[in-house]
Parts: sequence; C-alpha cells; structure tokens
Amino acid sequence: MTTEHSLSDVTLVFGASGYIGSHLVPFLATRGKRVRAVSRNRAVLEGREWQGVECASADALEPASLDAVLENVDTAYYLVHSMAAGSDFGQLDLQAAANFRDAAARVGVRRIVYLGGLIPENPESVHLQSRYETGEVLRGGDVPVTEIRAGMIIGPGSAAFEVMRDLVNNLPIMITPRWVFSLSPPIALPDLLTYLATVTDLPEAAGKTYDAAGPEVLTYAEIMQKLSRIVGRRIRIIPVPVLTPKLSSYWLRLVTSVPVNIARALIDGLKHDVLADDASLRELIPIPLHDVEQSIREALEAERQQDIPAHWVEGSIRCRNFEPRYAFYAKQATGSCLSPASPAALWREICRIGNNGDFFALNTLWWLRRTADWLFGGPSFRRRRRDPEALRMGDVVDAWRVIALRPERKLDLLLEMKLPGSGVLEFEILTREDKSEVKATAYFHPAGVWGLLYWYPLIPFHQWAFTAMTREIARRAE
Repeated sequence: MTTEHSLSDVTLVFGASGYIGSHLVPFLATRGKRVRAVSRNRAVLEGREWQGVECASADALEPASLDAVLENVDTAYYLVHSMAAGSDFGQLDLQAAANFRDAAARVGVRRIVYLGGLIPENPESVHLQSRYETGEVLRGGDVPVTEIRAGMIIGPGSAAFEVMRDLVNNLPIMITPRWVFSLSPPIALPDLLTYLATVTDLPEAAGKTYDAAGPEVLTYAEIMQKLSRIVGRRIRIIPVPVLTPKLSSYWLRLVTSVPVNIARALIDGLKHDVLADDASLRELIPIPLHDVEQSIREALEAERQQDIPAHWVEGSIRCRNFEPRYAFYAKQATGSCLSPASPAALWREICRIGNNGDFFALNTLWWLRRTADWLFGGPSFRRRRRDPEALRMGDVVDAWRVIALRPERKLDLLLEMKLPGSGVLEFEILTREDKSEVKATAYFHPAGVWGLLYWYPLIPFHQWAFTAMTREIARRAE
C-alpha cells in the first residue's frame, strides 16, 4: 500500500540533525508524512539513512538558502536553538528565527510548530530566555505558530537523561550541586513526539502555546534513584552548596561524556524548579502518558532496538559494543591535513592502514599500544588483513574491523582492543576548493570512570598522532 502526496503537503523539519529533530523525522515518516529534513550539513542527515525522507541543507542565518527548502511546505517544525557560548548567541538565535519566519510567509507555509522550553519564574538562564524570545519572534509574522514547551525529556540521547545515566553508571557516591533537588515534570520522548506530530492536524492549536509534561513532578535526585534501581546500581547522593553553575559544568565534563556546551546550557536551566500547566494540551490531545519509571525502561529498550546505521553516529549502540552502560556521547580527538592530492590517491593510501604494522606515523607507539592489548588477551597481532591494498565491509585490520566504507569519502574502523569502553577510528576525505582535506577522528565511548581515566591522559597523544597520520597519508598520496 502506498500513500499519495500532493506537491504542497511537505512537512519540513528544520534542525533535523539535533536531538528532537533526529527522532521526529522518522516518527513523522512512519505516520505517512512526506518529510523534508533540513540542517546546515546535509551529509549528516544522509548518514542517518532514513527511508523515504528528503534531505536538504540550509542555514537560517543565510536568508537566501531558505526559500528553496520551504518550497511546497505545508507545516514547518522549527527546532533550531544555539548551544554556543559567547555574548551574541542570543541575538543570532533571534535573527535566525526572524529570517525563517519571513521566508515561511513568503512561500505560503500554513503552520510553524516551535519546540520551546518550560520557563521558571524569574529565569536567570540566558539559554531559556533565548528560547522564549525565539518563540516571540516567530509569532511576530504572518504564519500561525504553535509552540510546545517542554522541560526534561527522557529518551536515549537527551542531554539531561544522559547526564543522569553517566552519573549513575560512573559514580556510586556523588558529591553533587544543589540543583539535583530542583523539581521538574519530565516527559517521555515518545509522548513529546506524539504531541508534536498530532498538533499540526488540529486547527484550534494555531496561534496557541502549550506546556508539555509527564504525569509526575520529581527532583533530579529522585529520577537518578529510579534509574539506578532499574539498571541495578546503588548510589548515594551528597549535595554541596558551593558548586556554581560554571564549576558544575566543569564537574560534569570530568565525570560524564555530555559535551561541555550542552552541559553548561543544561545546568543554566536547572537552578530553579520548573513546573508545567499541561491541562490544555492533555485535553486537546488525550494520550496515556508514561510515568518516569516507564519512560526510563522504554528509553533503554528503544536503544537496544534502534536501527543501526553502517557507520559511526552519536549514540550508536553498535559503536558502543551493544553495551548501554557505555556513554551515549563520545569523547573525540581529531587531526587533519590539506593536500593537493586527489581523493582517489588519498583513499588508496588510507586503505593500506595496518599493513605490516604500518599506521602511517608513530609506529613504535602504536606497537606498544598493540602489545599492551595482546598481553591482556586482545586481538592485536593475532589477525591478518584479507588484502593488503583493498578493504571491504567486515574486513579485519589488526585490532580494528571495517564497519563503514564509502570509497574516496569515509572509512570507519571499530576498535576491538581490550579497553574500558568502545571506540571508532574514522577517516574522512573532504573537498576544499582546489584541495582535499583528510581527517582522522577517534570517537571513544567510555565505560564509566575507568573509561574517563583511560581517555584523558591520551588526549595529547591522540591529537598529535592523528595530525601526524593525516600528514603522512597526504605526503604518500602526493
């Protein structure tokens, strides 16, 4: 059975590479919507391998890029919000919203749906204030706007959920900031997606703002206790009053894998109780809501059942050795080099990685690392390549295995060494005007505090090693 669509019933998800966008796109597609996913980087969207979804690129700060992606759009979801630091990020958010609002009016979009945040009384968070002001800017145009405001979302990849999961998995005793006792009405990701997908079909929701929340109001400490019981961990929480939001973000950077910019924005919104009045939304869209325990269990199960892209993406359970205890967000280290060599020449050299113990640079150090792996029973030195010149999916390269391969573009190698976590080594070739850029990036998903202690001392080595490797690849290709 196929679903026929007219040219003017496209549903646009603007900001589709973000957390909500990356879940909303397939959710809408499975409900029969004709979806156009848009972000600044089209390649990131294509890497998600969504079936039946059109992927495009645009930047809300570049008005000329917007009309084309809004063509034939009936409903547009606006999911853009900056997590950047700096004093001007708020103004950039407002300018982006104004550009999008005006472009939507020009091409005749019927409805804009905006996902905002629950606003506490007297908010001090500049990020929450910016999200509120973004909604006001969108409402200042000719296209009716429906805004849904949500607080903490429980689902795999949600910043708040992943912070709590890392804390529970990494620290049996937590010396925590006071914000762990702030109140919040967390909502399950599937419930929020249902609200977002359904509200566009209701004419009475045009021009309205709704709070979205789950059925319980709990502190973050209470949610972590529930999570710890579900995953079989015992934790003790000891709050201290002296950790400022800035210090808290540094603390989270040390003990979790959530990126520091996301952690800082998250903490800014945790200093106060956040409550919701969701009666009007529940009356409009009466669905059974998940309580917190159900939300956590479903999030963990959804992660186990997720579609597995044939390459590294943030949170991929395959790249975490199918181990939910490993951090969702990866620690990263990158090296790169520009070269006049062609992509074909660079690709030929990349595919020779590991031949006779040759990893392009610092081979003595690589030998020492492989020796340590061998001594602990790992696969280093025990396996040979199928072909010294060519690679294909599933090939073994010493302690790595090929999990993604796009000739002259990208190679992903899953690390199978003995280590406290899981890792992927990715080589990528990008076109830069008249040159090619070759990049080498390590993605490491630490297993608890031991994984973090393993990673941090190696950061200088990784950046040095990957820069040296890419330079040698470029030299050989030239």
